[in-house]
Amino acid sequence: MKFFLNVLVTGALAFVVFVSCKKNQSDSSVATADLTIYKRIYGATSVSQDGNYVVIKSTALPDHKSPYYQGTQWAASMYEAYNGSGQFAQNPSKIVSQNLTFRIPLNPSPAATKSATPMGPIGVSLNGVPFFNQYAAGGSPLTNEIVSFDQYDGHPQQQGQYHYHAEPFYLTTNKGKSALLGFLLDGYPVYGPMENSATVTNAQLDAYHGHTSATADYPNGSYHYHITSTDPYINGNGFYGTPGTVSN
Repeated sequence: MKFFLNVLVTGALAFVVFVSCKKNQSDSSVATADLTIYKRIYGATSVSQDGNYVVIKSTALPDHKSPYYQGTQWAASMYEAYNGSGQFAQNPSKIVSQNLTFRIPLNPSPAATKSATPMGPIGVSLNGVPFFNQYAAGGSPLTNEIVSFDQYDGHPQQQGQYHYHAEPFYLTTNKGKSALLGFLLDGYPVYGPMENSATVTNAQLDAYHGHTSATADYPNGSYHYHITSTDPYINGNGFYGTPGTVSN
């Protein structure tokens, strides 16, 4: 009888250990899977999880050349005179390395009350460069500021923080016009100006400049934003979800 009880106890302990190990492995794989897509942000200095948030750190230095690298410590390898099409009027700012920390929801959901996008970073692109909204300084239209966009459609603001208000041409050239390009602060992904081999128009998107459909990265469907060639370019009347934070 004593031997039989020992066997039962030993078996029970083995079962508990097995169940415990299995649970830990499952939790670990879920966490890894959740972070995988955010690790596509190759320009980040780090991507980690903090509770229900993903924490993305970036210097905001573009990995492509720019006239705005002129006079900086990176000029020898990264300066390139403007060679795009159309008028160009370089603004007086130079690219300055940043210390940005984005905290965005790991599992985004629609916000019951939508909030407007702020001035400054509203999201982060794959190369670590911030996305800005459709307004110039002071909330004025981009009409007069567009001429200061370099050949890759970006420029630095007064403190030297390089950013994109519109399509990041370097990324769409190298990743594709329908590719995942980054995430906004509410955790929802941003895609390029094409979907299913067709150009996306503002009329196909909701007030927040997005819609729900399947993508290569979300085959079961997900809400996502699209960049288009006309105002508001990246985002419309605020975030679709509840935004996280960004600090410098």
